[in-house]
Amino acid sequence: MSKKIVPVILAGGKGTRLWPLSRATAPKQFIQFVGDQTLFQETLMRVSDTAVYEAPIVLTNEEFRFLVAEQAREVGVALSTVLLEPMARNTAPAVAAAAAVVAERFDADTVIHVLGSDYEIDANATYFDCVRTARDGAASGKLVTFGITPTEPATGYGYIEGGTEVGNGIQAVKRFIEKPVLEKAEDMLAAGGFYWNSGMFMFKVSTLLAEMNEYAPEVVRAASEAVRAAVNDLDFTRLDAEAFSKSPDISIDYAIMEKTANATVVPSPFRWSDLGSWDSVWKSGDRDADGNVATGNTTVVNTRNSLVMTHGVHLAVQGLEDVAVIASEDAVYVGNLKDSQNVGSLVKLLAKSPKTSKLTELHPTSYRPWGGYTSICNGDRFQVKRIFVTPGKKLSLQKHHHRSEHWIVVKGTAEVTVGDKVQMLRENESVYIPLGEMHRLANPGKIMLELIEVQTGSYLGEDDIVRIVDEFGRT
Repeated sequence: MSKKIVPVILAGGKGTRLWPLSRATAPKQFIQFVGDQTLFQETLMRVSDTAVYEAPIVLTNEEFRFLVAEQAREVGVALSTVLLEPMARNTAPAVAAAAAVVAERFDADTVIHVLGSDYEIDANATYFDCVRTARDGAASGKLVTFGITPTEPATGYGYIEGGTEVGNGIQAVKRFIEKPVLEKAEDMLAAGGFYWNSGMFMFKVSTLLAEMNEYAPEVVRAASEAVRAAVNDLDFTRLDAEAFSKSPDISIDYAIMEKTANATVVPSPFRWSDLGSWDSVWKSGDRDADGNVATGNTTVVNTRNSLVMTHGVHLAVQGLEDVAVIASEDAVYVGNLKDSQNVGSLVKLLAKSPKTSKLTELHPTSYRPWGGYTSICNGDRFQVKRIFVTPGKKLSLQKHHHRSEHWIVVKGTAEVTVGDKVQMLRENESVYIPLGEMHRLANPGKIMLELIEVQTGSYLGEDDIVRIVDEFGRT
């Protein structure tokens, strides 16, 4: 048994409510909003105290696996395991799979802390007091959830009604309440004793599995078999698809928390937000004297109570009030802050058109096991990318049928193979790769390699790659 808590971080969710920064292939947990880190990285830092926590287990999917690995590397947090879910099955089977792994590596009395990776938390002393309280409750055999003390009659969150105290500041859960209408939310706020459902939990593995066997046996059976038949792939563990697919698609709340008599809640008065809309991002940010939150390259004049953010071009906003102006590298959103809950309907409209559908799916930056690339400029028969390669990594030995490439090193040292020739390129040096020629790029140095790639040809799609040798098994 580990006396430390094992963090289980859920990082597989997809969503476009914070478009244009979040996309289907780059959801909000991996995006940097108002701080220096992404929401996923902030989650990792909250469980980085090795005196309290074991290395985290992260659950995600195929598309996000390199994002997870790279963002963990950037903040220096070692991961215990990255479990890859073969398909979306909601939180109950994900948590059950993680519990099976923990039971195997430690034992069934180990306490796990289940965290989403897409909300913002002020991890102050009050937060860690709540964590210790929850740990004690979980160790005593309770199923513990964190109930956030509400600051407004929010209608976008589920609620928990607390009941009698069961010890050490923990309350029995009287009932769970679906997202309410405004009038009901106002009544609950006035009455007191109601909390926002944070989606964070703590329990012993043995308690969790016993409750799941009672109330959701199909879930735990499918998840356990998916772990038993899992295979390792590089630094990832792929859950067995056939077994995992047999699990019901159900949340941990519906599977056990709303059915068991063992559910408890820790009243949690720290600041928490699920950042589900641009309005919530504005509320969580540091506002200036005029009520504006402005980040990135921005100039704001005669503007009040607005959110102005850019990850690309310089944004100048003048004479507006209560608006969100958000710029990514390839799209701009302008809307009333109060309407920002409805960004999803706009994204659906964009997704229907072939001209704009990619703006809802693909992020300009894509991550690979060796690093990644950012698309800078696209035109007729040409494309410009920024390539970045992690120290010690190399791309596959490959060739293209429809394009040639020019590489210019802007930072670091590149080992370049073109045909039978291997050469070293340093900053401001370049090389040309003819159409059809075998080539490879590697970073033999100690710092990140960055280069500009200019592609020219009749077809520039990512599927025009013939891999001859690849250390990541993609040939």
